[in-house]
Amino acid sequence: MLSLSLSLLRCFILLRRHFPTCLSSWKIPPHVQKSSQSEALLEMANNRLPLAPLQTFTDDEIMIKSSVKKFAQEQIAPLVSTMDENSKMEKSVLEGLFQQGLMGVEIDTKYGGTGASFFSTILVIEELAKVDAAVAIFCDLQNTIINKMITKLGTEEQKATYLPKLATEMIGSFCLSEAGAGSDPFALKTRADKKGNYYVINGSKMWISSAEYADLFLVMANVDPNIGYKGITCFLVDRDSAGLRIGRAENKMGIRASSTCPLTFEDVKVPEANILGQIGHGYKYAIESLNEGRIGIAAQQMLGLAQGCFDYTIPYMKERTQFGKRIFDFQGLQHQVALVATQLEAARLLTYNAARLVEAGRPFIKEASMAKYYASEIAGLTTSKCIEWMGGVGYTKDYPVEKYFRDAKIGTIYEGTSNIQLNTIAKHIDVEY
Repeated sequence: MLSLSLSLLRCFILLRRHFPTCLSSWKIPPHVQKSSQSEALLEMANNRLPLAPLQTFTDDEIMIKSSVKKFAQEQIAPLVSTMDENSKMEKSVLEGLFQQGLMGVEIDTKYGGTGASFFSTILVIEELAKVDAAVAIFCDLQNTIINKMITKLGTEEQKATYLPKLATEMIGSFCLSEAGAGSDPFALKTRADKKGNYYVINGSKMWISSAEYADLFLVMANVDPNIGYKGITCFLVDRDSAGLRIGRAENKMGIRASSTCPLTFEDVKVPEANILGQIGHGYKYAIESLNEGRIGIAAQQMLGLAQGCFDYTIPYMKERTQFGKRIFDFQGLQHQVALVATQLEAARLLTYNAARLVEAGRPFIKEASMAKYYASEIAGLTTSKCIEWMGGVGYTKDYPVEKYFRDAKIGTIYEGTSNIQLNTIAKHIDVEY
């Protein structure tokens, strides 16, 4: 018995010797996750409410949210099926977006914009996506990437030239992805060679959203491939530039009314004055823009789309009867509905939190990736469940739920795949501990 006790004691000592020191007690380790630490409440500007729930909006945000909802229901909803079938955005919808001030939400009023907040942009995208994610993507890219980059990086001349048009009539397009540069965008091959006071761009781009309708392209090209991604520079390229060719729109599974086209550049001359920001800093600008853009994607085809699908399906479940009672009254379905509703609320809070962090000037990259990843996954689950809850009719094009399902899939792919989001989250956790 004594020998057994001594043997167990030796094993315990050896186990402790090789046990991670951070787990040597029940005390919280000193390197607590940084994101879990609270910060002192800062004075909040623009009449925002301190210590308010994330779903507490300012008067301006409530007004914008309400007006967009009305616009989407009255002017977009009747055209959704036709636009999806024809893979074409109706001209009246594009004009309506500009007339409502939704294509220049954050552009300063001195340039003809609405002059609202980033959070207002997120609310706009969410409301549009509840009706049609294809329309929402136009608004999303214009506000969170095109307008934002020119506002932050543009010279006064560039701002005066482009921002008034972007707020009232011009659609912009962001050109980064290539055949060999998807999740690894900095492997791009498009070149920009300097010739006097202009650059000559040669190369091709793929999966370029809004290309069919755009009059301005923000093109990422490398001015010095010998130094790798540090040669990537952003150029402002007008649609009518000689040598720029826009290919046929892709025949996509979802968001069909939003054009996605390949572009080719053959000796496209761009004035040196059309460089956006600094030479060789394009890779930084792309990362920064996509980080904020991911919050828009979370709000757009994910949160808004999933909520729109859910909102359409629940009333049907409350009217449809089987075995003498509403299908909503079956406990098995109630549990599924409750789970999806909870997941939608969690996605909303992740998205709103990331947007508020941006407005507060605090770090948000990890939170943006969490919102984009989670909202994308939940959108796929929600739309799939809604089809199941509606049964056979949910599988037909007579009802919109199958379109929501098709539209949702792209969320796990573009502006950073779900795996890329998980990589980003993990990298931040590694640094925090």
